[in-house]
Amino acid sequence: MVDAHTLFSWGDPLVLVGWAALILSPLAPVWADRIAGFIIPAILSLAYTGLILAFWSGAPGGFDSLENVMALFTDPYIALAGWLHFLAFDLFVGAWIVRQARAAAIPHLLTVPILVPAFLFAPAGYLAFITLRAIWSLRTPAAQEA
Repeated sequence: MVDAHTLFSWGDPLVLVGWAALILSPLAPVWADRIAGFIIPAILSLAYTGLILAFWSGAPGGFDSLENVMALFTDPYIALAGWLHFLAFDLFVGAWIVRQARAAAIPHLLTVPILVPAFLFAPAGYLAFITLRAIWSLRTPAAQEA
């Protein structure tokens, strides 16, 4: 089995490829969707599932109290699985934001700054995007035609 620290070091560069694809998505939207919305989250999800299957039963703690959640993440492989979960979910949310912005005709330059909180804190990026989308939908009909 590969050491948890080595596996950890592979996650960040992989997910950064996905975020770069989202930032550059106007150049190749189909590929950005495939890379950031499917391929990389699937790879991360596969690694996550493998770690959970291999290490969950022997891990301390659980989900029934904050103390047990904290104990659960003292196992390096379970902590790594948690990190991969965050990487996959955040990238998936970022890809969803880019697709939704494209469908709503929101300029990509307005979407890119929202990808930063989505990258770091997906729920905050989601909140920022739904706020932008709501504001964008309130434009006047004349402004929407321009």
